[in-house]
Amino acid sequence: MSVQEPRKPVLPNAVLGTLFFVVAEVMLFSGMISAFTISKAGALPGTWPMPGQPRLPAEATALNTALLILSGIVLIVAHRLYKSKNPVAHWVTLASWALGTGFVALQGVEWWTLLNAGMTLKSSPLGGFFYLIVGGHALHAVIALVALFMAWVKMARGTLSPGFFFGTQTFWYFVVLMWPVIYARVYF
Repeated sequence: MSVQEPRKPVLPNAVLGTLFFVVAEVMLFSGMISAFTISKAGALPGTWPMPGQPRLPAEATALNTALLILSGIVLIVAHRLYKSKNPVAHWVTLASWALGTGFVALQGVEWWTLLNAGMTLKSSPLGGFFYLIVGGHALHAVIALVALFMAWVKMARGTLSPGFFFGTQTFWYFVVLMWPVIYARVYF
């Protein structure tokens, strides 16, 4: 009687765990965006946003959005290079990280500008929802950037496991794909 080798899982554990986490986070953001949409739809004419509150900089945020989407595309390229064992993969991964970091930095500038213009968590329902939803996304982006940086370091050292890299990518793609939904619903 021969002993069978255990079957490798279809998805690495890091990816499966990340997918479960992402599904829960999609539900969280769906709830927040739904509450925002209902509040905005139920506001009396002329009260959303409240008079005297700054308008969200939708045009300027389009640049942030482009940086984030480009970061996701660059990470797809990095993954393909990594799979083919191309030594350039770690530089392309770093480029994806840098683009994502640029997104977060520009979001920080946007927040600073809005705070200085008087929009706070308590200044209006728009301010409260804005900082809750966009801030939640920013927190996820920062955590994903830390993971992506760790993947880059491991890749540069030659110790990156495919499961860790794929799990990190899965989380980063969630951040990238969630943002256009947030941008379209909150900024317009």
